[in-house]
Amino acid sequence: MANITIRFGFLLILVGVIFFVLTGHTAVTSLIPAFFGVALLVLGFAARTENTKQRMMVMHVAVTIGLLGFLFPAIRALKAYLAGPILRPLAVREEVLMAVICFIYTLLCVRSFIAARRARLV
Repeated sequence: MANITIRFGFLLILVGVIFFVLTGHTAVTSLIPAFFGVALLVLGFAARTENTKQRMMVMHVAVTIGLLGFLFPAIRALKAYLAGPILRPLAVREEVLMAVICFIYTLLCVRSFIAARRARLV
């Protein structure tokens, strides 16, 4: 799961940098996915340890960041869609993209946690 965390971290960094460039280097908030990506990247490298307890703790922190990375942009994008005409469509697209990426990451983590628990019980 550490390698998947690293890959998703790189993906979020890429999304943040691309949207930062698309906004003309003016909207620092477009780098928010990159900040989440850096956190996942660091945690992914930290999870590459033989210490099972430490790896479990690090991955639980990572999935929490992934869940927050889904919830906050998803709620903001939903509010923007429900409010009427969208004033910053590029920002909303980035929020939706970040929410989808983090949702997929969170699902993969939960699936991995369930499989690990089943393997321990057998």
